Amino acid sequence: MQSTSRFEATASLQLHALISDLHWRIQMLDGDIAEEERNAGNADPRSPTYSMLALNMRERRDNLRTSIALLEARIEQTAQLSRAA
Repeated sequence: MQSTSRFEATASLQLHALISDLHWRIQMLDGDIAEEERNAGNADPRSPTYSMLALNMRERRDNLRTSIALLEARIEQTAQLSRAA
């Protein structure tokens, strides 16, 4: 008997695809942050003159990293439940 249903397999593939997409978006944000820092002439986020746009992009990037961690934990949890069944 197969322990993983088609639904679980499809959901897992979708989560992996989403995680991959989020990693790509983080790479894009990293490039955009670096470009904004070059344009502003300030790469220190603690500086009072640091670009607000770069700060916002950094926050977005950090939120994406948190989302990835949560999705990866969900995949692991689902895998553990499948193994236990």
